[in-house]
Amino acid sequence: MDYLSALVTDPSAWVALAALVTMEIVLGIDNLIFISILSNKLPPEQQKKARRIGILAALVLRIALLGTLAFIIHLVEPLFSVFGKAFSGRDLILIAGGLFLVWKATREIHHSVNPKQDSDLFSAPTKRGLTAAVIQILLLDLVFSIDNIITAVGMTDHVPIMIVAVIAAVLVMMFAAEPLSKFIKHNPTIVMLALGFLMMIGMTLLAEGFGAHVPKGYIYTAMAFSAGVEGLNMLSRRTAKKQRG
Repeated sequence: MDYLSALVTDPSAWVALAALVTMEIVLGIDNLIFISILSNKLPPEQQKKARRIGILAALVLRIALLGTLAFIIHLVEPLFSVFGKAFSGRDLILIAGGLFLVWKATREIHHSVNPKQDSDLFSAPTKRGLTAAVIQILLLDLVFSIDNIITAVGMTDHVPIMIVAVIAAVLVMMFAAEPLSKFIKHNPTIVMLALGFLMMIGMTLLAEGFGAHVPKGYIYTAMAFSAGVEGLNMLSRRTAKKQRG
């Protein structure tokens, strides 16, 4: 109790909390885009359920991983080396997650360009149902959760601050999920942009898994710029439509 009281009265703890909440929310955008795209491919009556399961799973996984910090920290220790490059458990998870994201985004882009072609298990949640979509969401939740927790560990040593930041970020995800999904659904061109984001995020995970540090600021600046350009395109199309109407 004294420990928590000391944290509450420590200004540096509040600064760390604000920074960590912001970071967790930004990192959660990747997770939310993936959940929104997958859930929108399900029948309307299943979409909200899939989003809730995905976001709640993200919360549970993050808090559960915080309870195994000793194991998470151990993940950054080298397991083996290939041609002089050491690989840790975290590296392998990031590489696997990056490959999955790149493959998934590529399949979805291909399906959008050529929708008549049959899809496989992972690119057709509409055929396989809620279970296939949830499995995919859980897989990526795990990858993003481990990455987020390792980021949190690098920013503060206080577990209560990490827990509060994770809960705050997931609550923001929960409130933003419905509007984001509706926005993507009502603006089909956004889907291709979001898939491009997923492709870029997947490549970033791969690069970091192989030891190349990619500043997150560059990635999110590029995403924000692309989203801004697409916003101008949407505004232009609406203006042209009103003039024709």
